Amino acid sequence: MSTADERAARRAPGPGATAALPPRLRAALPAVLPPLIATAEALLVNGLRPGTALAVSLGAAVALVWRRRLPVLMFLATLPGIYIGYIWFAPMIALYTVATLRADRRLLAVTGLLLAAAHFVPFPPAEYPYTTSRETALAVVDSLVTGAAPLALGLLTRTRRELAARLDELTRSRAREDRLLADQVLATERARLAREMHDVVAHQVSLISLQAGAVQISTADEQAREGAGRIRDLSVRTLEELRHMVGILRAAGGDTEELTPQPSLADLPRLIEVSALGVTYENDCEPGAQRSEAVERAAFRTVQEALTNARKHAPGASVRVRVSEPRRRAGRALVVEVRNGPPDAGAQPPGLPGGGHGLVGLRERAQSLGGTLEAHATDEGGFVVRAVFPREA
Repeated sequence: MSTADERAARRAPGPGATAALPPRLRAALPAVLPPLIATAEALLVNGLRPGTALAVSLGAAVALVWRRRLPVLMFLATLPGIYIGYIWFAPMIALYTVATLRADRRLLAVTGLLLAAAHFVPFPPAEYPYTTSRETALAVVDSLVTGAAPLALGLLTRTRRELAARLDELTRSRAREDRLLADQVLATERARLAREMHDVVAHQVSLISLQAGAVQISTADEQAREGAGRIRDLSVRTLEELRHMVGILRAAGGDTEELTPQPSLADLPRLIEVSALGVTYENDCEPGAQRSEAVERAAFRTVQEALTNARKHAPGASVRVRVSEPRRRAGRALVVEVRNGPPDAGAQPPGLPGGGHGLVGLRERAQSLGGTLEAHATDEGGFVVRAVFPREA
């Protein structure tokens, strides 16, 4: 379409031309237009000669002004107009208003029959205009249609309004559900972030504290010992802050979705290398085996949390990490076992705080993948963490 055509199309009036009217005039049209139409009909039917017919017809037209406030009463006020003045618009508009505002079906049936009777019975009653039964039957049908048409149109309008209101409510309800779903997803991400933060940051900070403690013990430089002590105190304080933050985030939501990919089983040797613990690592898994990313991530986090706990509660203890894939009745499973011995009596405890979220989070993670996790003390005074995951979660 050319630019000239577009300008012409914009100038041409369309179906929504009434939208260009001022808001007050647009709001007044439904209240003013029916009385004006009824008045014009009364003048056309009865002429300008004063009389009873013209008076009741104009009275019926004026009654339409209050048809929304008093629909039934104003309908009764318009009945003399169709009975005496032979006008149709005023009583039919009033009956339509009753149908749109009142839900009582018995009331609607009575008002419809009243309009049909006012249309059928002649005025004056002594002058019966129908000479044959055929004319009488046609007049009855005409009267019933006159009474039923406004009712049908009014009921249709009211049903349409109710459906529009219901649709609007459903739309608002859907919007509320979308907001609730977004809030739930956000809360879930916060809870997952809390777990990942605990697994990653607590492990690294405990390593810093352990190394600072080693420097504090081994160095003879008083300034270096003091600096190492400050680093260790800051590490402990950081873990306390982390525990508080983890509690807030975990209380904000559940756990339904995984986040971005995290370390897998291939990263276990590096984790053990930097753990600053005496760890024996045994890997009996098939090289290049295909596993779920969620399972490998859960296995890595299990080993990481177990090493952190061993560093906190069993300083100087020997640790054995074993990963295997035994055959089971339901298929192959990935088994991760971290076992540590009793703590060394000569080793100084790092004094790191614990929030109690680590093992709880590991158990929840294992259960969400269809696996299990056991954590308990051993008879030798050590501790064992054993997790079993399905190969495909």
